[in-house]
This record gives sequence, C-alpha cells and structure tokens, in this order.
Amino acid sequence: MPTVPADHFELPENVGPGSVWADRSGHRTLVGRNQRGVEIPIGHGEGEINPGELLKLALIGCAGMSSDINLARRLGEDFEMRLWAHGTSDESENRYLSIAEEVQLPLEGLTDQEIATVVKVFGRAVAAACTVERSVVPGVEVTHRVLGAKQEEQA
Repeated sequence: MPTVPADHFELPENVGPGSVWADRSGHRTLVGRNQRGVEIPIGHGEGEINPGELLKLALIGCAGMSSDINLARRLGEDFEMRLWAHGTSDESENRYLSIAEEVQLPLEGLTDQEIATVVKVFGRAVAAACTVERSVVPGVEVTHRVLGAKQEEQA
C-alpha cells in the first residue's frame, strides 16, 4: 500500500502525516487516497461518493469517534451506534448552509435521566474533541440530535 503517490508528479513540500491526495480518473471523477492505502472513488456516478457526501461523512465520522469512549462508559463497551448526516447545498450560494446530524443509540431500558445524560455526554464530547466540526462550524451550522431522546433534552 502506498504511503505517498508514486508517479511523475513531484511531491509538495507539505506532504506529511495527515496528507491525502486525489488523482483524476476520468471526467469529473477522482480517486481519493490516504497514506494508509485507502482509496475512495469520488464523483457522482454509481459506486462513487461526491464531495458533499464526504463532508457529511467526515462530520459524523468525527462525531462518532469523538463520543465513542464516553458513550461506551454509559452504554457498555459493545454498544451499537449509527450516525446520519442530512443536508443539501444551497445552489444560489454554492455552499451548505446547514447539516443536520442524527445519532441512533440503544436507549431502551434507560430512564429519562439516563437518556438526558447520554445526550449531554454525546454533545460535550463532540464539542470538545471533533476537530472536523470545530473547523466547519464557523461557516456551516451543524446540529445534532439523539434519536429517541425527548426534544427538550437536546442541546
């Protein structure tokens, strides 16, 4: 698996830990890669993910990873979690104005107080540790909602 691209393009000075790159693979299609050998087809066709979807996946991926340890303390080490991100770009402004995140957690059997604590733990963990959201939020409103929790428990 490549740690950096091996081809005729000269490596930029800034290549280092955390660097990613994308190679054009066709008309408006790319293959995104990281230094661990992961490849992601980028585009709007079958089997490809578009840049807006990548943005939303980055947000919910970061939210899930940021909250994982704290939620495991409340819900058990092997708890299930599914995160969703919703939003479409505003064509007139050519940007996302808001992205709504939702998280599904095993809340069955928890008291209202325990659910409120889980919601608070999730929100605080994401706010403190999600670098992606902290980078995006100044320009895009990102909201969170724990599905199954009461609306008044949501931050």
